[in-house]
Amino acid sequence: MSMVTLSRRSHRIQPFHVMALLARARELEAAGQDIVHMEIGEPDFPTAAPVTEAGRAALAAGETGYLPAGGLPELREAIARHYADHYQAPVDPQRIVITPGASGALVVALAMLADPGQNVLLPDPGYPCNRNFVELVDARPRAVRVTADTDYQLTAGLARAAADPRTAAIMVGSPGNPTGTLAGAADLAGLAAFAEERGVGLIVDEIYHGLHYGDPPAQGVVHAPGSIIINSFSKYFGMTGWRLGWMVMPAEWVPVAEKLMQNLFISASTPAQHAALACFGDEARAIFESRRAAFRQRRDFLLPALRELGFHIPGHPDGAFYLYADVSGLTDDSAELAEALLDRAGVAATPGLDFEQTAPERHMRFAYTTAMERLEAGVERIAQLLRAGG
Repeated sequence: MSMVTLSRRSHRIQPFHVMALLARARELEAAGQDIVHMEIGEPDFPTAAPVTEAGRAALAAGETGYLPAGGLPELREAIARHYADHYQAPVDPQRIVITPGASGALVVALAMLADPGQNVLLPDPGYPCNRNFVELVDARPRAVRVTADTDYQLTAGLARAAADPRTAAIMVGSPGNPTGTLAGAADLAGLAAFAEERGVGLIVDEIYHGLHYGDPPAQGVVHAPGSIIINSFSKYFGMTGWRLGWMVMPAEWVPVAEKLMQNLFISASTPAQHAALACFGDEARAIFESRRAAFRQRRDFLLPALRELGFHIPGHPDGAFYLYADVSGLTDDSAELAEALLDRAGVAATPGLDFEQTAPERHMRFAYTTAMERLEAGVERIAQLLRAGG
């Protein structure tokens, strides 16, 4: 056994528990059991053909070397046009930095904003890896309880109550994971004003933008222009395994972000960046919009179906592809319910342990990232288990 002592940081970072659940589901499938997957936040659609073809063309053309740390200039310009054309929000391409996924962007953003020992405000419930990204830079995550009263979104009032002199940054997500709710324009503007007043950074995670089922979500580049806006090609654009994202930030911060990119990653994947150019063509856009319609159809089925079974789903899950359910009317332990659903009903859903610290035993996340007929089968299996007494 090694006598080397690993860093305290490595022990503070918690595992992503849903991956253990997925591994168990895969074991059951290997043993012959049929599993309906509602646990993983990955679109079930393959990368759109125009994007794949653009990637192949880039490889055939030898586009495999390093790129500038800030990213392929043509891609930065395409993203800027995307903001202007679809959101009427002009953005200078020089404010855009291409990253290896939104995860790479979050690490860079936190490294820019937070020093060791400072704290970062995070909504609770929220995306679990954000806590671990904060730990990675030796800052401290500070969970701020959000409820249906604010549609599970962090507000300026909540941030003001939680902040202290050691607060370095605030992180929000819209549409949110695990709740699927959206931050309003007034909330983003209020958070931006509070952050400016206190001299702290604001990170707005918009990786599910494009996946909305009502009015489009408020844009951080419009309502929080001094913040770091993070987006991704993984969700709406369906490029999960290509590992590509981007940041928009004040122009004077870009050299710092590029310096960190140079040292941490050199640059994001070159073939992926060339492939992503095809995301902004009309053919790919039509595919993405048809998939958004499919997600909406799934949401419109699953939301009332779960409510009828006794899952309490407050708020307005109008984006992403998640429903966050209060299961306290069915069980006093969501992890036990998740285990029963998997082992006895063949349905994989994620207990609240990953997403919150306040009341994880009361909550579960359901992802509608599987076909409608599979969702229908999953709901029927859940109903049968509940009728049998759980």
